[in-house]
Amino acid sequence: MPLRVLVVEDEALVAMLIEDMLIELGFEIIGPAMRLESALRMAMDESFDLAVLDVNLANEQSFPVANVLQDRGIPFLFATGYGLRGLDERYKQIVTLQKPFESQQLADAINYVLACE
Repeated sequence: MPLRVLVVEDEALVAMLIEDMLIELGFEIIGPAMRLESALRMAMDESFDLAVLDVNLANEQSFPVANVLQDRGIPFLFATGYGLRGLDERYKQIVTLQKPFESQQLADAINYVLACE
């Protein structure tokens, strides 16, 4: 059974690209959640194994979603165009992919995050 990945990304084309990469890597997609409200609801209610979070969601940040995932013990990584500069200090240790990224970089990041669990 494939691992389920929640995708939180506010730009439709980027979300589709990430989804395509994840599907090629053998994952099942949950989402995408394109706004903070829907991302929070999915983070609280859905069943999944991992999440890929864009930091900025239509002028809001996804850190409340990260808090929910940490509380639930669900691993996640950030994918952002800002790199580590865009992260709150509390999340500097979280694996962060700099956009744009390639499928192999996503696969490596996911493998690392899952191995750390």
